[in-house]
Amino acid sequence: MDLIFPILSAVLQAASFSLDKVILSFRKIDFRAYIGISFPLIFFINLLIFFAFDSPISRELIYKTFWWLFASVALTIASNVIYYRALKHDKLSEMEVIGLLTALPVIIFSGIIFSDERNYVILIPAIIASIAIVWSHLKRGHLLIKKDTLPFLIWSLTMAPLAAAVSKILLADWNPISLEMLRMGVVTAAIMPFFQKQIKTISTSALWLLALTNVLTSVAWILFYFSYQRSGIIYTMLLFSIQPLLVYFVAIFILKEKIDRKKLIAFVVVLISIAIAQFYSWA
Repeated sequence: MDLIFPILSAVLQAASFSLDKVILSFRKIDFRAYIGISFPLIFFINLLIFFAFDSPISRELIYKTFWWLFASVALTIASNVIYYRALKHDKLSEMEVIGLLTALPVIIFSGIIFSDERNYVILIPAIIASIAIVWSHLKRGHLLIKKDTLPFLIWSLTMAPLAAAVSKILLADWNPISLEMLRMGVVTAAIMPFFQKQIKTISTSALWLLALTNVLTSVAWILFYFSYQRSGIIYTMLLFSIQPLLVYFVAIFILKEKIDRKKLIAFVVVLISIAIAQFYSWA
């Protein structure tokens, strides 16, 4: 089961991200319209899951973790605005490679501050996989990033480790389903006043795609946090590394984006690193 959670999450998130790029290619949908409609949808989906599984929640728990919840909500809003703004202007495959860069600072930071994350059988392959992704993005010794994508890269290298640590702290007390339902409710309430005008531009055909992608991402994040809770950050990040690989091949074979040999090599390294970590974990 520890293996299933992050892999299934990666598959669902890959499908969701691929749909995201298609949706954002529609003429009248920008990142503001996307965010404005997506968070209410995600909250509604999480609410249905919450009631279906009768997940625990209490006022005492909210009071106990209030400031951690506040930090998590703020980081969620910022990361989504930055990501979807960049995705509107850049290639899907490029965004996913940059997204995987978050693994390295997250892994290192988590290994430093959490003693239960210092399993070198998993830590070392995870670092190797992340370094391979960094290498794949170098062009003549430089990291080439588009102007609109640069804020996302900076965020990935700085705030993503903090967001992961906040989630791990919250999941020490919270059920992942309850946590996601509450977080998405607060995020929805916070962003709705700013994006109401953009929501009106969304067509009916796009709305069905938005509903589908948000069902996929809602379930993916719940599974991802169950993996955080049961297996830790580093193990989850290593297994979740297959998600950009899946999106990359979607971008190549369906969206017809150009193949990059270095990125393919890097993804092979990622898969080998996952295999080595799993072999020694089971041995």
